Amino acid sequence: MPPTDEEKPLLVVNCGQLLTIRGPRRPRAGQEMTALGLVRNGALLLKDRTVQLVGSEDRVCKAPESRGAVSLDARGKVVLPGFVDSHTHALFAATRVDDYVARIGGATYEQIAKRGGGIQASARRMRSASEPALVDHLERVVNLFLEYGTTTAEVKSGYGLEIAQELKMLRAIRAVATRGTFDLVPTLLAHDVPARFRTKRRQYIELVSQELIPQVAREGLAEFFDVFCDRGYFSIAESKTMMTAAASVGLQLKLHAEQMTHSGATKMAVGLRSVSVDHLDQVTDTDIRCLRGTGTIAALLPGTVLHLGSGRYPPARQLIDARIPVALATNFNPGSSPTLSMQMILSLACSQLRMSPAEAIVAGTINGAYAVGRGRLVGSLEVGKQADLVIMDASDYREIPYLFGMNHCETVIKKGRVVFSKGNA
Repeated sequence: MPPTDEEKPLLVVNCGQLLTIRGPRRPRAGQEMTALGLVRNGALLLKDRTVQLVGSEDRVCKAPESRGAVSLDARGKVVLPGFVDSHTHALFAATRVDDYVARIGGATYEQIAKRGGGIQASARRMRSASEPALVDHLERVVNLFLEYGTTTAEVKSGYGLEIAQELKMLRAIRAVATRGTFDLVPTLLAHDVPARFRTKRRQYIELVSQELIPQVAREGLAEFFDVFCDRGYFSIAESKTMMTAAASVGLQLKLHAEQMTHSGATKMAVGLRSVSVDHLDQVTDTDIRCLRGTGTIAALLPGTVLHLGSGRYPPARQLIDARIPVALATNFNPGSSPTLSMQMILSLACSQLRMSPAEAIVAGTINGAYAVGRGRLVGSLEVGKQADLVIMDASDYREIPYLFGMNHCETVIKKGRVVFSKGNA
């Protein structure tokens, strides 16, 4: 029986600018972040969920493997890898619009937290949310990710705080991930201390280290462990205790570092071989020297600075000039960065962090992929890698950040199959 159209190879042709992001099999740093592997008048052959051929249209279309393939015309537009959003809190029970309005009135993030808003408010709402309701919410979020060109995303727990609630969140993430329509990377996050442990912090750290982390590892519910290390949340000593426990059971490490205050958390994270340190709004020259040459990725979240109005963006230029690999992510969450648009993050990276459009795209694709342990699978369009790509309604890739606040995404291909088309949305 001949293969159906869905089973046939897919030939994407007439790519005006095909951004392959080909290069070394590691995070890109320094000048490497300007290398897009751009092919004009390019094409790709996708088969068995992977990229089979990529290059000039003339060469790819004439290859014997392309015979009988279903053709998709990119109509001279920009084609690039699907975005990899390496830092999100995309699973939550409700918005925090009250916090937003309070900030407009002059309240700070810390003041809102002391009034019972912030993370504690999200935790209260999480307790009343059922696991099926969380699964439904995350399914809707996944569809929105795809609509904006993101094909892989990390999702943290952290709004549960209590063991049972954290496990509920991670199981919901797993339920969506196992459906296979989207790549979700689960992270266990120590976000804050529950209200009932305010005077028993040491007991809570022990609970996380000795009960929650081992159970998560036994059930295979997370790949990464992360801590919110900042004033009013977890100290360096507390963070190190939990991170050491996580590493001992095989979880990879991330860290919220140097966001609202400078704590020296970056140095600690590097010492523990964290895959990434995230935020870095208050990072210093000493921290940058500490990061250099370690392979730890600096994941920058400019959407948070914009939404909180804190005004101090991370020093992307210094990090790139020091040859530290930089990733970009949305930090999508209900409190400090309620956007899942990586395109908007690229715009902020260019206008506020002074990254070039090419650097921003590399940071949002291949470096984001390495920041979630997926660099050999996604993040670039190279033979053998997963066929995750986006057709943008633009004739020049620089228009993606330039025309800010707009969704340029026209077609999304995930694992070699069209999963979103603006004309059919």
